[in-house]
Amino acid sequence: MSETGNDKPQKPAGDEGKPPGEFEDDSSTFGLRRLGQREVEEVCLRHLRFLQGRNGGARANFGLCDLAHLNLSGRDLTSAELNGARLFRANLRGAKLSCASLFAADLREADLIGANLDRADLRGACLRGADLNGAQIMDADLRDGMMLKPGRSGELKAVSYENHSTDGSRARMRGANLSFSKMANSFVVQTDLTDTNLRNVKLMRADLSHSNLTGANLEGADLTDAIFTGAIFRGAILTTAILYNTKFESADLSGALIDFASLANADTSGAKLPRSLESLNTELSQIIAAHLIWIDSTGKKGQRADLSNVDLTGENLAGVNLAAAELEGVILKGADLTGCILTMARLPFADLREAKLIGADLRGANLMRATLIHANLSQCRGGPVDILGSSIQQWPTSLEHARLVGTTITGGSFPSALLIKANFSRARLTDLDLSGADLRDADFTGATMTRLNFEGADTRGIRGLGDNDEWSRGGN
Repeated sequence: MSETGNDKPQKPAGDEGKPPGEFEDDSSTFGLRRLGQREVEEVCLRHLRFLQGRNGGARANFGLCDLAHLNLSGRDLTSAELNGARLFRANLRGAKLSCASLFAADLREADLIGANLDRADLRGACLRGADLNGAQIMDADLRDGMMLKPGRSGELKAVSYENHSTDGSRARMRGANLSFSKMANSFVVQTDLTDTNLRNVKLMRADLSHSNLTGANLEGADLTDAIFTGAIFRGAILTTAILYNTKFESADLSGALIDFASLANADTSGAKLPRSLESLNTELSQIIAAHLIWIDSTGKKGQRADLSNVDLTGENLAGVNLAAAELEGVILKGADLTGCILTMARLPFADLREAKLIGADLRGANLMRATLIHANLSQCRGGPVDILGSSIQQWPTSLEHARLVGTTITGGSFPSALLIKANFSRARLTDLDLSGADLRDADFTGATMTRLNFEGADTRGIRGLGDNDEWSRGGN
């Protein structure tokens, strides 16, 4: 048996027109040895003894075995041999597969939710339609590769599941950690990579066309010659990424954190990019004046300000009334928004890095997935707004999935705010009112916290609070 690699990704053939999640469970298993559940359990038990250094232990060897549809959930298969194994629709949820060898393995539609694949060899593996949500895949090798075995006439025959490039097309990888992994030449089209950690990943010549990378972290990733045609990068981090000859044709880069000078050597034809203030053909002061008339006339006169995806880096908007303004994906990096009225304004995916929001009115504002790294929100008001004549009695401020890393908030008030999965790591928080807030899965790792009020807040899944005596937890 021999292993080799391919230089170019090849698109899988034969599944045109198939709905997502419907792949053929073909009977051609290349002469693989079929194992039953009981036999697999015995092998896993011996492998566990092997890992623990106990008598009777032996490393698991499932190489070229047919394990389709079997249950391997939660099993410890660290450093196990699974080269060329058929794991079609197998249950590997929560399995420990770190350092495992899965070269050219068939993992189509496998359940790998929460699995640990750190440093695993996944070259040439087929992950099409697999569910890897929340999986840990750090420093893994997902480059292309092909396994060969002797045929009946002695000739070498490929052990292949439709493709020789690592195929992760139509897979689900929301929140997975793929940092430092090698994915050159891989084929990952139409894949959900929302909130995936792809820091320092090697994606040279990889094809991620039409994939969803909303909120993904690609900081420092090498995307040389990679294809992202029609991909979505809303709120993604692309700072320090290598974008040489990267193809972003028709991609959505609105709200992405990116050094736009680095796009000089990339193909952005048809891509959705930030707008310059000059492209509006209207002075900013005129837009603000028309917006004030719109507010005062309750929408009968003037015009609502729409600065979506406009680059307003460093602008001075202190004290400006932008209540209910449309600011989705706006770039306000380093801007002065002191005392700015943003009540009911829409700022999802806004870039507010290092912005000054001291005393700003954020009541009822939508800052979902906004980036406020190193911003100052001291004395901000972020409570709910009463809605008259509506079935919704109050409209809360939303900072769901917002990045508040290193943010300074002294004396702020965000009662009943939506802060699900908000990242407050390394923030400096003093006298902050979070009573009644929804803080499920929020991250306070490394934050400095003094006199925080969590009374009535939902703190399920919260991280980083520790044993700090300076705040009151309260709630669930």
